[in-house]
Amino acid sequence: MKKSNAKKKRILVAPLNWGLGHATRCIPIINALISNGFEPLIASDGVSLKLLQKEFPKLSSFKLPSYNITYPKQSKSIKLKLIKDAPYLLKTIKQERKAIDHLVNSEDIAGIISDNRFGIRHKNVPSVFITHQLQVLSGNTTWLSSKLHQNIIKKFDECWVPDYKEQPNLSGCLGHLKNQPSHVKHIGPLSRFKKLRLPIKHDLLIILSGLEPQRTYLEEKLLLELQCYNGKACLIKGLIETEQRITKNENVLIYNFMTSAALENALNESRMVLSRSGYTSIMDYAKLEKKVFFIPTPGQNEQEYLADKFKKEVIAPTCRQNEFKIAMLNTIEPYTGFKDLHNNDVNYKELFSLF
Repeated sequence: MKKSNAKKKRILVAPLNWGLGHATRCIPIINALISNGFEPLIASDGVSLKLLQKEFPKLSSFKLPSYNITYPKQSKSIKLKLIKDAPYLLKTIKQERKAIDHLVNSEDIAGIISDNRFGIRHKNVPSVFITHQLQVLSGNTTWLSSKLHQNIIKKFDECWVPDYKEQPNLSGCLGHLKNQPSHVKHIGPLSRFKKLRLPIKHDLLIILSGLEPQRTYLEEKLLLELQCYNGKACLIKGLIETEQRITKNENVLIYNFMTSAALENALNESRMVLSRSGYTSIMDYAKLEKKVFFIPTPGQNEQEYLADKFKKEVIAPTCRQNEFKIAMLNTIEPYTGFKDLHNNDVNYKELFSLF
C-alpha cells in the first residue's frame, strides 16, 4: 500500500496577548488540530507568544503587532484609558489585517482561529473568532461595548463560545444572548488539564496572572499575608521567562512559571486555589473540580461579575484585592467548589469541518 502524500491543511491559531488566558485556552485547540491531521501555526505577541512557543517548540510561530494593553495604576481609570487608547488599537487592527494577508499568501494557510484578535481574519479563508464575551460589561456603557464587539464577531465565518449553551453554565450573561446569531456556536469549556488522582502536597496553590501593574500589586500583598499562613503553600508568579526559577520562603514554594504538565500536577495536588477570576482559569477549575478563592483584577468588570456570580451560587468566595486577609481562606469551607457541569468533551471533528 502506498503512503499518502496528502499535504496537511495549515491552520493559524492567533490568541490575544492579554494576560495568559487567551493563549492557554488555545493549547487544547492546537493539540486537537494536530490529532485531527492539521498543521497548526502560532501567531501572537509578548508573553502569549512565548508561552505557546514553549509549549509547542516544533511548530512554526509568527509575531503579530502588539495591542500593548496595560492597566492604569488606578483601577477607576480603566475605561478612560481604553477610550484614550482607541486610535492606537484601531491602527493595530489595520496592521493585523496586513500581517494576515501576508501570512495567508506566504504560508498557504487554509483556516484561521483568532482568540479575540479583531483583525485576524481573511475573506478567502474560513475564519473563526473565539470569545466568551458576547456581552462586554463596561458599567453604564455595556450596551455600547457589547454592540461594538458583536459587530466585530459578525465579520467572522463562525464564533466559538467556550461554554455550555444550556444551564448551568460558566459564563452567565457574558456568553449568552436572547437572540443568538446562527454562526455563534457554544462548543463547551476549553481546558488543557485533566483531573488526576494525586496525593495532596499543597494546602494552598496561588496562581498569579494578568496585566501589570495589578499582577505585581497582588504578588506583594500575598507574600506579606503568607507570613501568617500555617499551611503549605505554592505560589506561581505567572512570569514567562527563559528559565524556570524556584525559591523557598519559609513555608511557601515560589515558581516564576510552570509548563502545562507541571501546573496540571500542581493543581491536582492542591487542596484549594487562590487566583484571579479570569474565565480561562474558571474553565480549568471546573474541569479539575477545585475549591477556589477569587480575587478579581480591580476595575475589570468581567472578572468582578464572574467572581460575584460564583459567590452567589455558593461555589467560591471572593473579596476585593485591597480587602484580602489570609484568614479569609477559612471562609471557603461552606462553598461547594467547582464541578465538571455536563461532562461533555468538545466535538473537535465537527468544529474543524469548517476547514
